[in-house]
Amino acid sequence: MNLANKLTLSRIFLVPVFMVFIIPFPDWMLESYWLTFMHPQIRAVNIFIKEYGSYIAAVFFIIAASTDGVDGYIARKRNQVTRFGKFLDPIADKLLVTAALIALVQEGSVSGWAAMIIIGREFIVTGLRLVAAGEDIVIAASSWGKIKTVAQMAAIVLLLLKNYPVSIFTDFPLADWTMFVAVIITIYSGYDYIAKNIKVIDYTK
Repeated sequence: MNLANKLTLSRIFLVPVFMVFIIPFPDWMLESYWLTFMHPQIRAVNIFIKEYGSYIAAVFFIIAASTDGVDGYIARKRNQVTRFGKFLDPIADKLLVTAALIALVQEGSVSGWAAMIIIGREFIVTGLRLVAAGEDIVIAASSWGKIKTVAQMAAIVLLLLKNYPVSIFTDFPLADWTMFVAVIITIYSGYDYIAKNIKVIDYTK
């Protein structure tokens, strides 16, 4: 396995690590008779997660997100572009963003509507690509798709950091507005993607 694919895999492996620091242990564990001996430790971990987990999760998210683009660059630079890499790279991206959105929805930092729009767009684009692949048509990534990814990741990082360091200077909810902009870009990038490739879908058949 080449270096580019290893970096892509590392992005996938960092997803559960990221989620460990943002999602506390569920209440049923604190109510379980069989885990009574661990209740003090579970409570301590949950307190730590609520206090600092989001910031630690942000670090892991940034590390994982930074491998996006680097793996592709290395693969092209070393002439190591593989089918496995082409298959794995978009999955790694979607897993990372989806995991972050679900975790942020659970803690109340992101609207379920925003998460649904972002995740739904990925389903639509993936479906379109599958249809295109069945017709031996290759759909290249668009510039709006790349802008969408950057906007989403920037919004997620700001939300994980709870608007820090902007919060030091002002109460302006930059994280919330960045997510709003990311959702708008997501909607437009989805429209742009479909409009340019609508010929792939022959709705007369």
